[in-house]
Amino acid sequence: MSELYQRWNTLWTRIDRATSESGRPKGSVRLLAVSKFQSTDSIRALYDLGQRDFGENYVQEALRKQAELADLKDLCWHFIGPIQRNKTSAIATHFDWVHSVDRFLIAERLSTHRPDTLPPLQICLQVNVDDEISKSGCKLEDVPDLVTAIMPLPGLELRGLMAIPAPGHTRAFAILSRLMQSWPQLDTLSMGMSADLEEAVIQGSTWLRVGTALFGSRTH
Repeated sequence: MSELYQRWNTLWTRIDRATSESGRPKGSVRLLAVSKFQSTDSIRALYDLGQRDFGENYVQEALRKQAELADLKDLCWHFIGPIQRNKTSAIATHFDWVHSVDRFLIAERLSTHRPDTLPPLQICLQVNVDDEISKSGCKLEDVPDLVTAIMPLPGLELRGLMAIPAPGHTRAFAILSRLMQSWPQLDTLSMGMSADLEEAVIQGSTWLRVGTALFGSRTH
């Protein structure tokens, strides 16, 4: 766990430096620890360091971890993977945030399945900035209509936009940032990972989704 502690400190040094150099206030960038394929022991270790937000890509894996970590009452769970229609009920019931909504049907189903006893599900609209066939996300030109359609849905709160650009295409961060300026009520940009977080911070990212720089390289 000493390696985890060292990676944690190194990562926050990078984030704080990028935030400061961008002229942004300390605390304006939040860290989402991408914990897919990681053990609950590792999540507990990060919790002890102060991490509260964790991102998962697979519903069944996430539900198992949530059950094993049920004693940590203030964990905040984010779903960040592609969403299958038959998983929307579980996602709407067991997550606090969803970063990967890419079409109205999914938003509508999440709205329908969100329990009235829970606060609104915080969601981001995933945008396929590079129009890559292999990636989820709506087209850039479809964003305005989707924002308009999703905004009124009950049980949801549309917070902003998310993207996973092609490797090296950091210009995508600026594209997403400019796009979101069309809606002053949106406040969230979920963009930037281990290799490109500095550029994402410069362009206004509010959630950095980081796995490798925290947990080390995966063997899966």
